Amino acid sequence: MELSILNLLAVLAVAWVAGNVVSRLGYPAVLGEIGAGILLGPPLLGLLQAGAPLLVIAELGILLMMVYIGMEIDLRDLGRASTGGLLAAIGGFVVPFALGYVATMAFVGDVWAALFIGMAVGVTSLATKSRILVELGILDTRVAHVMMAGALISDTMALIVFAGILSVVTVGALSIAGLGVVVLQIAGFFVACWLLGIHVVPRLFSWLTARGFGGRTFYLTLALLVALTFSELAELAGLHGILGAFLAGLFLREGIRVKRLSHDITGVVKDVSLGFLAPVFFVTAGFEVSFGVFREDLFFLLTIIVLATVGKVLGTALFYLPSGFGWREGLTVGAGMNGRGAVEIIIAGIGLQAGIIDQSVFSILVFMAIFTTATVPFMLKRGVDWLQRRGELVRSDPSTKPVLIVGAGALARELAHHLQDVSSVTLLDLNARNVAIAREEGLEALQGDALDPSALVRGGIDDVGTLIAVTPNPAVNVLVAQRAREAFVVPTVRALMRPDSDGGLFAVLDSIGATTLFGAPIDFGRWDMVAARTPRSTLKLVAVERVRAAVRASDPNLGAHDLLPMFVRRDGRLRVFGDVADVKDDDEILVLVDREVTTT
Repeated sequence: MELSILNLLAVLAVAWVAGNVVSRLGYPAVLGEIGAGILLGPPLLGLLQAGAPLLVIAELGILLMMVYIGMEIDLRDLGRASTGGLLAAIGGFVVPFALGYVATMAFVGDVWAALFIGMAVGVTSLATKSRILVELGILDTRVAHVMMAGALISDTMALIVFAGILSVVTVGALSIAGLGVVVLQIAGFFVACWLLGIHVVPRLFSWLTARGFGGRTFYLTLALLVALTFSELAELAGLHGILGAFLAGLFLREGIRVKRLSHDITGVVKDVSLGFLAPVFFVTAGFEVSFGVFREDLFFLLTIIVLATVGKVLGTALFYLPSGFGWREGLTVGAGMNGRGAVEIIIAGIGLQAGIIDQSVFSILVFMAIFTTATVPFMLKRGVDWLQRRGELVRSDPSTKPVLIVGAGALARELAHHLQDVSSVTLLDLNARNVAIAREEGLEALQGDALDPSALVRGGIDDVGTLIAVTPNPAVNVLVAQRAREAFVVPTVRALMRPDSDGGLFAVLDSIGATTLFGAPIDFGRWDMVAARTPRSTLKLVAVERVRAAVRASDPNLGAHDLLPMFVRRDGRLRVFGDVADVKDDDEILVLVDREVTTT
């Protein structure tokens, strides 16, 4: 059957319009895409039709989307997932799974359908929450951290359970021998993926790079070949290709050693999957929905929606109690994790294709996903407001990601001494004497040229969350900042600037999304000398108004008078001083002083 270009154009157009409309309303685009498929497809108006070529595009779309999801996940974040995140994930999966299973057995009486629905209602959407967390301004709270960790673990658990169900159904009968074959297939698949992902993929990329192969297009094609290989391995093991694609994304993120290249390829995969191919899948998924469930299975539908919501919220809160963070925070986390979304709909669509569920159950799962996802912004905002009113909205602990400081002079060492209390810190300096002094003071310091990428790699730049450039030369600081952002994609970059710095250097910092250290230029020579003769213990706590007055008086340069604000301590969290406009009245300001000042 030939691909109808007109039909493809129509599907993409309505997906684009509907996705953008619901995004503007604060909901994930996938809800608009499914809604468009329901409204304009066979369930209602019948203006759009599916076809074999369109379904192939849809299948490729979900494979690439799972690759992208995998490439967005840092495996180290799983290892660092808090106890709260793990407890929330278990409770938010196990309880709705059990309730969904029991309800389906009562209504349908099919074990495989019951297991499948239980697994589907246990899913939580990782992507759905990111924008909501940003809009509520709570990305740096413990609630957000637990939600993201919990969603990641929950979705991984769901994919594994889904793989097991699909494999057993493929065997056709549940026997000890058949189950043994399934277990061996799944185990063999994971072992093969682990061996390829850990030992083969990174070496392949490194070997090709060393022999002069390069370019984003070349490596993008290679990444797609790897992804399709993993997907085929999943199919050979009796699983679905999306699990292989997901694992391929996880390993590709680590296997592409050049972070800039990895970042670029992730962006291209995202654009192609979410912008072109995956919307075709979600629109065509809407084609399969039947409104007959409102007439024939309304009570079953309402039961699944209620149990999915109650099970997710209360299950998360109940299992969260041992964390010691309180039941109110547990309910808020559960409310935020209640949304399903893309992964659940993908799994439901595959279940329909495999014959595990029928069109009626598929429709119930789609409507459940739409309803639960739509409730997240409202329920989460109410929960956050509740915690704020009670003074229980806790900002996250300081980031555990390492800090790399370029420069090991006195001012850089002063920063390092305080920052190492909350994170691991490494200093990198070409000056051997500065490095020796830093080591004598008990700091981790390396000698090397920060303009040499290999020196930055030795300093651990691949793993750092923050880079601070504190050399006497602003041009060098900006060059290092530029390399950190563009070549190594370091999330937070700060560069020290002087009052006489060329204006073009500030423009470069703005263009790469880096910021000026301390929020404004400073007289480096003066304050480096002050830091050299001032023991660390003499940093003073100064009233916020005193700092504001000093900054106003020093217009336009910071630290031109008696004090240099270095750190802000807010809610017990220490951060490098930024723009004075961001300082709050109840903040604590730690300053370096050039002469005795009032510290009230």
